[in-house]
Amino acid sequence: MPGTLYVVATPLGNLGDLSGRAGEVLRQVPVVAAEDTRRTRGLLSHLGATPQLLSYHAHSEERRLETLIEILRDGRDVALVSDAGTPSVSDPGTELVAAARAAGVPVVPIPGPSAVATALSAAGLKGDRYLFLGFIPRKGGERARLLARAAAEEWSVVLFEAPPRLVDLLRDLASVCGGGRRAVVARELTKLHEELRAGSLDELADYYSEFPPRGELTVVLEGRGSPVEAPDRSDAAREQATALLAEGVTRREAARRISEGLGLSRNDAYRLVMELP
Repeated sequence: MPGTLYVVATPLGNLGDLSGRAGEVLRQVPVVAAEDTRRTRGLLSHLGATPQLLSYHAHSEERRLETLIEILRDGRDVALVSDAGTPSVSDPGTELVAAARAAGVPVVPIPGPSAVATALSAAGLKGDRYLFLGFIPRKGGERARLLARAAAEEWSVVLFEAPPRLVDLLRDLASVCGGGRRAVVARELTKLHEELRAGSLDELADYYSEFPPRGELTVVLEGRGSPVEAPDRSDAAREQATALLAEGVTRREAARRISEGLGLSRNDAYRLVMELP
């Protein structure tokens, strides 16, 4: 029988947040796969646990993943932990979980702390539905796309950011959302210097420009409150389709060009073209 992969949530900072079940698992498993062995070693020492500790992080070689799967196939249990919070959320744990499932290894989640849920619970912004974007790229088209997605989102949006880049993120969000959009910056959650600061994007950007933040950061952005209605492009699509057909372009090709040019779905564009005389 294969071993079990336990996906164990660990404290964001306060060791008192570790569940009794999580502590029991970490004391009993023979192997712990950790994002940062130095940080995890302190937690294991606190528990009096002495498993074999293997590093498993975003830059681990493929061989480390294979090693962990071999250990599980040999019948030994493995606990997967991240630096803090719940594994597989903005860290490489997803690949190990997927590989374990593909190998027929049981995967058991041990729930607990999560920076996303913790920040939402204290933000005072709607948290019944939300969009989690994690760390977005520092620059480029993908950053612009995700910022636009955050601005248009009906529900709250949760992001992670590093301290040196927080002000840039707040300024960029203000440029696409409007500086008056409300947000909360949660810093050092559950730790000695925990801070949750609420305000408009402009206010928060000004504050952290004057007082540069330290520690781990979670940003909760207020949703816009109503869905963005897609503009009606049907008239423009009909005009363009009529012109293309007059030029001798096939209906299928006209539908493809309209879909790509106006952002319509292929099906909608094809249906519109076929309805033309």
